[in-house]
This record gives sequence, structure tokens and C-alpha cells, in this order.
Amino acid sequence: MSSLKPRYRSIFISDIHLGTKGCQAKALKKYLKEHTSENLYLVGDIIDGWRLSRRIYWPKSHNEILRLLLRLSHRGTKIHYVLGNHDEALRKWLGYNLQFGGITISNRQEYTSLNGNKYLIVHGDMFDGLMKKDLKWIMRLGDILYNLLIWLNTRLNKVRGLLGMDYWSLSKHLKQKTKKALDFIDGFENKLALYANKKNYDGIICGHIHSAAIKEINSIQYINTGDWVESCSAVTEDWNGNFSLSFHTPRNAQVKTKYEKAA
Repeated sequence: MSSLKPRYRSIFISDIHLGTKGCQAKALKKYLKEHTSENLYLVGDIIDGWRLSRRIYWPKSHNEILRLLLRLSHRGTKIHYVLGNHDEALRKWLGYNLQFGGITISNRQEYTSLNGNKYLIVHGDMFDGLMKKDLKWIMRLGDILYNLLIWLNTRLNKVRGLLGMDYWSLSKHLKQKTKKALDFIDGFENKLALYANKKNYDGIICGHIHSAAIKEINSIQYINTGDWVESCSAVTEDWNGNFSLSFHTPRNAQVKTKYEKAA
């Protein structure tokens, strides 16, 4: 790593979904180059094994993300890859102390913030009732429908871009307007907060549901990193111990940051 102090102590990113057309690889590459950190946590669904098992899609921009991660690791960034449901195929190899070019691979991590709070880092799929073996087909069907929405959203935003309009997420809009989706997100957040409390953590950092958030739930700090398909979001911890959400607009690649003080 350069002798210059990194911009952040830690960056947390999830749900990149390399191997899908919805992945915002170019925006992510720009973000990672401009936002240096001492630690980088990849919080699951980095490579989309579900999609790749059905159809191979791997453009140059996706390869460049892997190269960039390896280069960052080589230069001294501590990179931890926490597996999710879309890259779950790697879980069967976890007993062999998996590493990839210095990048550690695990099912979960523990993290202590600068202010001394202890966090559990998991992707979050273990708290999703639909991930049970006999219900996984529903998740896979939902994944196909979700990718259809992303396909429609991409074409819609091309038209919006030609008209000088900002990026807009169709899927996110539908989530916000559908009570069942809102109830699912609320239930997911509460399950994770309850688990963190039972395990004596001060907070939990996750991904999975593509809904970025930093909030306090029953004295537990719940942090969701969002995704790099629609929101293009990340969570950062600065050198004062503050966590914040960072959104990277896909169309014009401008970073917008929402500050949230750590609990």
C-alpha cells in the first residue's frame, strides 16, 4: 500500500453480482480507485454463480474488477470475502482455509470499529426463510424475475439518459410501493438485529436484500451495504469511527454520501 494514509479505515460492499448484465462493474472500478481503504470487506454475492450456471456472461469489465481486487490486496489492502447465496458454491471448500491472492474467504467475520463496538459481518441469506432447501426454487424464480426487471430498467434508463434525466430504479420503486416487500425488509432487519443482540454484538453488517441502510434497532446498529446493481452503494468507516452510506450514480458516476454517526 502507498505510504499515504487511505481515505477510509474500512469499506464494506456487497451484491456486486459479477457475471450478470445488471452488474455496474465500471462504476465499481471507478469507486474503488477513488476510495482507498485499509480494509475492504466483500459482503457476499460478489460473483453470481446462480446466473453463470445457467448462462456464461463475463465481459472485460468484470475481469477488471477481479484484477483490481488482487492488485489492491497485493499493495496492502486487507480484503475479506464473506460468501453469500449466489456464491455459495465456495462454501463447501471453507474447511480448506480458502484464500485467493491474499484475499481471505469465509462465511462470516467479526469487526471491531474504532470506537470499540463489535460487529458481526454476514451476507444475510441465513436469515432468509426462502433459503431453506425445499423453498430455494422460489428464490431462484424470484432471481429470474428480478433480472428481467433489471433488463427493463437498463433500457428505461438509456431513454432517460438521452432525455437528460437522472438514473431511476424500477425495482427499488416497486419495493417501496409494495407492502409485502416492505414487510419482508422490516422482518429481515429485525431478525438480524435480534441475532446480533443474542450473540452479544453491538451491531451487524450485511447485504442480501439490496436495501442500503444504517439504523438502530433495539440498541443494535443494523448496517446494510445495499448493492452494485441498482443502488451502487457502499458503507464506509472513516478515521473517526463514523459509518456512512455512499451512493455512486451509475449514469454519471458521481458519488453521493449520506452521513450516519455510529451508535
